[in-house]
This record gives sequence, structure tokens and C-alpha cells, in this order.
Amino acid sequence: MRSRQNRALAAICDAFAPGNGGLPSASELGVPAAVADAVEKNPRASERKQFRQLMSLWDTRLLTALGGGGLKPFSTLSPEEREKVLLSWCDSGVTQRRAAFQALRKGALLTYYMLPGEGGRSSVWDAIGYPGPLGPVENPPPPELHPIRPSADMEIKCDVCIVGSGAGGGTAAGVLAAAGLDVVVLEAGEYYSAKDFDGGEFDGFARMYLNGGAAATADQSLGLLAGATVGGGTVVNYSTSFRTPDDVREEWAAHGVPAFAADEYGASLDAVCERLGVNHEHSTASPRDEVMLRGLEQLGWHWDRMPRNVRGCDQGERCGQCGMGCPLGAKQSTAVTWLVDAQEAGARIVTATAAEKVRVMNGGARGVDARSADGHRVTVTAGAVVAACGAINTPALLKRSGLSNRNIGKHLRLHPVTVVWGMFDEEIRPWHGTMQAIYSDEHRHLDGGYGLKYETAAINPSLLVAFAPWRGGREHADLMEALPSTLGIGALVRDRDAGEVNVGRDGQPVVKYALSDYDRNHLRRGVEGAAEILEAAGARRIYSSHAGWVSYVPGSNGGREQFMRDADSAGWDAARLAMGSFHIMGSARMGGDPAGSACNADGETWDVRNLVVCDASCFPTASGVNPMISIESIAHMNASRLAARL
Repeated sequence: MRSRQNRALAAICDAFAPGNGGLPSASELGVPAAVADAVEKNPRASERKQFRQLMSLWDTRLLTALGGGGLKPFSTLSPEEREKVLLSWCDSGVTQRRAAFQALRKGALLTYYMLPGEGGRSSVWDAIGYPGPLGPVENPPPPELHPIRPSADMEIKCDVCIVGSGAGGGTAAGVLAAAGLDVVVLEAGEYYSAKDFDGGEFDGFARMYLNGGAAATADQSLGLLAGATVGGGTVVNYSTSFRTPDDVREEWAAHGVPAFAADEYGASLDAVCERLGVNHEHSTASPRDEVMLRGLEQLGWHWDRMPRNVRGCDQGERCGQCGMGCPLGAKQSTAVTWLVDAQEAGARIVTATAAEKVRVMNGGARGVDARSADGHRVTVTAGAVVAACGAINTPALLKRSGLSNRNIGKHLRLHPVTVVWGMFDEEIRPWHGTMQAIYSDEHRHLDGGYGLKYETAAINPSLLVAFAPWRGGREHADLMEALPSTLGIGALVRDRDAGEVNVGRDGQPVVKYALSDYDRNHLRRGVEGAAEILEAAGARRIYSSHAGWVSYVPGSNGGREQFMRDADSAGWDAARLAMGSFHIMGSARMGGDPAGSACNADGETWDVRNLVVCDASCFPTASGVNPMISIESIAHMNASRLAARL
């Protein structure tokens, strides 16, 4: 970027994290340069251009004046004046200005709290009482996969080419290779194993998450977390392993896929749970789970233990950083299960190679054209293709390949989640212990099969930063310094209404999603319910993830009722409430009719023979539970059917 743009970015980062009370400023930590580097890695050229344009304008007198800072360049303002300008963007009535604020906030603050300093440690972690990444373990399990990383143009022939290696692609590879088929797996990400997992958030997001963890809906209202490595989301998820609920299976069957309610899908569920070692013996409650459980029991609400796909999990300090990969090899990701099975049966795994389009001849899939991260062409000729690159990239791949069914990209569900935070007098150390051990379905059936689930998770700095409000540098630093005694409870909505995935002129996916009034009402009930749990557990202060400060002290100033009135005043519109999605589903759904679905009851696209979808894209509706087991079970069923046909 140019000097003017760099000056603006530095001023913005220092406004978000000015450094005081023993904390360094963002510039002192090298945050502006790290943010600029992350922007340059954004795969969308149009978004990189927009960012540079904003930085070119940001330090002009006109833009500062529009933000209430007077006719002076932003970089010359006092810290208080800079905060006033930023908050004018945060609270703007214009969605695009709020979206820009949220993108800048997350970029600056996530980098500030994740970036390691000299020697791999940051003084910021010491200031907030966070131990930082624990580093790799001694004698980690050795790598089990031996993938191919293209060093030149390649031409490959096989029976089946699978695009993606996560929950869907990895499972499909294991099933198809076991059936004696010659399988090639294309994975856009790199391969990492236990020896590479040190718990560091900065490198972990950059290496193993889609867009470095910065993916979001077009209006920045909802962050999108998805895996982007060999094993996909199964490497970085929280190991929560719910079977597809029976009522959801019936609902899916009613969409024209009777197998969902039959023994065939049940057998696939059994096979997946057996291969992954799903159990309840590794669900020891962490201190944060114990606090949530205390609140649930005080209220008399439902709770239960999470089923998890782990073997030999320590459920301690290491487990809390497992969102950056499991250094013990305990998490049974596809990289240590199905892909190993596939490799042993002769499958080849090609990494750092992104599929550009499916090759279609005479109405059937005949291979994949791909390109490696280093620019090498990879051409795969195959008798069938499995699309399993996630519910963002699968519909984009199908559209780039010329498929025209109008349901491709539609019906996107995201399980939108927001977090309500409680500050306690006791030390919780919320980053410690089992990733997820306890949940509540107290409000699962607010309206028929639609409602929400309460969950907590290990809270490392990035999670608090992503959701907590910023109303000024000092105020935000106070929230972060309270991290050791803070608990966040997520309200995860089973969304009835849908968004969509479009494809930009550059061929990259663009996600559009807005909460309907129906789903917003459920989310609102979840915010109130999470506050009830925290209050019953003894929180001394409770606050929401609204962009505006929405908070209360239990027993004073109108209590929870006033809190909810303040939440309504702060608003539920785009970029007024921090939301995220860890479960991206439904954008190429299965069904019994091409008028309402992108794929038939076998997962095969209506448009192209032997092009089968085997990931969360093919969910008819939202699963209502963490979707990994459902994804793998659908992939198991669809791949088994494909193997029988081939």
C-alpha cells in the first residue's frame, strides 16, 4: 500500500488499541503491517481494492468531518477524537458504514490480541492474564498422510475425483477407496499434523481457516468460520458429535429423500460414530462448563453432556486450544481416520490445489480442472466427481462449472450464534479444559422443530474479541483484562429462513444472509436465556455482543428486563450485533424434485450425471445440532450409493 494508506491504517489500529496501563499500542506490536499483509491474502481482488480505496480516503479532511471529527486528517486527531469518529461509523444508520467499522474492528483487534511478539510471546497476553499458546507437545504422533504437493503441471487419471478433504470429502474418500475405486482427493489447503499444532491463534487461523478466519457475509453482519486444510473443519472444530435428531431426519425425508428416515441413513450414522469413536467418556466439565451448569441447575433447565469424537483427550489445558488443531492426535478428524483409510486403499491426496471447475462431457462429470497455490495446472480425468468443498465453495464450484439449477447457492443456513458474557468474582480461566462438555436444549422447540441451543466453548482471546463490543480503547482493554473471570454463553439458532451463495465476476463466492423476523425472535430469546443462565450462576455483570454497550448488574437498574429493552434499542440489524457461524449448510440441497433442490435423493446433481455432493451443502434444512456427524453420514450414504453405481 502507499504511504498515505499505511498512515491511515496505523492511525485506525492505534485508535482501536492505543496502548496504556502497561499495554503496548497496535503500532508498537506491528499490527498495521500484519493487517495489511492479511488483506493482500484475501482471494477477492475487488475486496482488496475496496480496502485500499477506503484507506486512501480515510485520512482526508472530508471523511473525518463526516465522522464528526472536524476538518482535520484522522491521523492528526487526539485519541479521544479518533474514538469519536470510529464510533460514528459503528452507530451509523448506514449499513455499509457499520459493516466497514466491524471489518476494521475485527482486523485490528484480532491481530492485536493474537499476534505473537518476540520469542513467540506477547506482552498483551501477560497483561490480560492469558498464558498464550502452549507450543507443540513432546513426541507428537507422526504424520499419517503422505500427500502430493504439485511442483509442476500435472495430469492425473482416476475413477473418482473428490474436491475437498473435510467431513464430507474425507469420508467419501474412505468409502470409495474401500470399494476398490481409484480415488484422487484435491484439497486447496495444506497438510498439517499433530507436530504442527502449537495452540497459536495467529498462525492457526492463517494456516487452517477459510480466508485466514476473516470470511464473513457481504454486509459483515456474520463471521463465517470454516476449515481450509487437509481434514477441513474436522481438524479445527470442537469435536462435538451429535447424531442427526430424529425429528430433523423426518423433516429431511419429507423433502423427497426417504432414506433419511430409514435404516440406510441410520446405518451410516452408526458407521460414522464407530469410526470416529464417538463417546461421552471425554466430556469432563471444564470450570467454564461447571459455571454454566450451576446456572442451568439453579433454573431447573435441561442440560446434558456433549458426545465427542476423541480418543485419549486430556480434557485440560491442551484441549482448550484444540480449535487450532489437536497436538495429541486425540481428535478423530478425517485426517487421522477416513483419509488414512483411503490412503491405505491406494487413494492419492493432492494438497494446495484448488478446483476451478468440473469438466462436463455429454451431460456427465469427466474430471476437474484445478490450479495449485504455486500456479501449476492440475488436470484430473475421472469417471465421477464428488463435490465436498463446503457449503460456501461447493455451490461456487457448481456454478463455475456451468450448472444452472436455480437452487444452487440457495437455501443457505448458518446456525447464527451470538454470545452473552458474564463477569464473575471467581477465576474461571475460560480457555482451560474440554472444548465443549455441556449443552442445554431448554429452548430447542420454541416453535415446532425450531428454536435454539445453549453452548459454551473454550474462550481464547480471539473469541472474546470477535464478539465483545468496542466503545473505546480503555473500555475494551478493561473487558479483555477481565478475561480470566469471564464466561460466554452462545445462543445457537436453528434458522428456518435462508440466505444464499452467489458468485462474483472473479468466480469467488459471495455470501448474503439476513436474519428473518422469525429467526431474529428466536435469537432474541436466546440472548435473554443466556443472560438468565449467567445471572443464576452468579455473574456480577452481564453484557451482550451488541455494537452498542448493553449491560446490567443483576438486581439493579431494572435488571434483565431493562437489559432486553436496551438490547432492542441497540438493534438487531446487520452489524449492530456480533454474530458468527460455525455451521454452514444447505446451499446445494438434496430433494425429490429439481424445482426445489439442487441434487436428487442420491446426492447427484440434477444437471450433471455422476457429479455427487457429499458435504453440508446437501442438507435439506438446518440440522439444529453441530453438523459434523450428519455431514459424514450423508457422505457415507451418498458415496456408498455412488460406489454401487460405478
